[in-house]
Amino acid sequence: MCHMRRVNVRERHHRTGAIVDQVARGDVVVIEKRGVPVAEMRPVNPAPIGFPPSRWDVLKKFPRLKGDSGRFISADRDRG
Repeated sequence: MCHMRRVNVRERHHRTGAIVDQVARGDVVVIEKRGVPVAEMRPVNPAPIGFPPSRWDVLKKFPRLKGDSGRFISADRDRG
């Protein structure tokens, strides 16, 4: 669950590092100028870790090779 915090431009300027750390932990920060909200800082969606599941479907279409794949690659390079 994210927490929304409001900071003014001056505070954001003086505490940028701490505010960015809060945003990285999932908080949303609204930046105000003279009491009027003008911007919002929120965490970006994290990049997926690991191999994308959709790519496994593509790889499953290729035949499985028995043996050392490095040798197959080397032999293919030597032919071409």
